[in-house]
Amino acid sequence: MATDKNGVFKTRATKQDEVQRKWHLVDAEGQTVGRLATRVATLLRGKHKATFSPHVDTGDFVVVVNAAKVKMTGKRMSQKEYYHNTLYPGGARFEKFQEVLAKHPERIVSEAVRGMLPKNSLGVKTFKKLKVYAGAEHEHAAQNPQPFTIG
Repeated sequence: MATDKNGVFKTRATKQDEVQRKWHLVDAEGQTVGRLATRVATLLRGKHKATFSPHVDTGDFVVVVNAAKVKMTGKRMSQKEYYHNTLYPGGARFEKFQEVLAKHPERIVSEAVRGMLPKNSLGVKTFKKLKVYAGAEHEHAAQNPQPFTIG
């Protein structure tokens, strides 16, 4: 630990060029959406590292596979709705969880994780490190992602 001339410990902030990134592979099969999203958001932000700084993107890349096999608890499977607006008058659109799961299952995990990231430019940069796939196949084998278990 570094100290100043008075023997007081100094806080050290991580710089962007000091960040070492890893690739994680997360299997979403049978996982609850919210609990999966919190763990993935933690990996993306880098909060699992000792070098975490809230103003620097210290996180890792995350590849989520089997997004079509996520689950919700209780009645949320039938009650959860996703909202978007076309910005035309009367353009509010609502889709049930089951409809989104059938058409675009990767959106469920993506939107859950996006909601848990900062709402600023750092959050946008962090979100770009998330790769979500509906099935078990992904195109990031060259990066050699290490399996990450969510307990």
